[in-house]
Amino acid sequence: MLHIQNNSDTVIIVLHEIYGLNQHMHDFCDLLAEQRFDVICPNLLERKLVFDYSEEEAAYRHYREQVGFTCAHHTIKAILSDMADAYKQTFIIGFSAGATVAWMCSEEECVDGIVGFYGSRIRNYSELVPQCPVLLFFAQEERSFDVDELISILKAKPIDIHTFSGKHGFCDSYTSNYDVESADKAFSIMNDFLRSMKC
Repeated sequence: MLHIQNNSDTVIIVLHEIYGLNQHMHDFCDLLAEQRFDVICPNLLERKLVFDYSEEEAAYRHYREQVGFTCAHHTIKAILSDMADAYKQTFIIGFSAGATVAWMCSEEECVDGIVGFYGSRIRNYSELVPQCPVLLFFAQEERSFDVDELISILKAKPIDIHTFSGKHGFCDSYTSNYDVESADKAFSIMNDFLRSMKC
């Protein structure tokens, strides 16, 4: 688990993709820490090594068989319960598989806001009704699902959704799908969202 403490009254739980707690996650957590948030990024894979991007199939299989969305959700709920009295505000930010888990946590009373980057599996949990403000980012190009169809379902809920040019993973500078313009826009919207929610 990555834990950065700034003696803040606000904590952000960051949920990684299927690859694990890789350099992209470390960089993103550092970015949040620079804004004086406390940051926690649990290692949901429960292994020291991360998967390389070239190991996508193996990483997905490991996540599905060894972690799973339900188990990851329970792990985050336990973390939320453990630190319920430690912080004034709690936000969850997830990427891909982590975005889906963040979405699943949006019904928890102790969560003050959710941000999800390209959470394609949210489509399997679209019936959930968030109990906190939710900000979702999607790439216009997704090979595994119809983005517009999912957005049309989610639009019925009180959530903020943005789509960006590019492909899945457009915010990750370590991948070939990185789109600096879309990433910068998404991070700017995310920062405004966090600032607007801060007590």
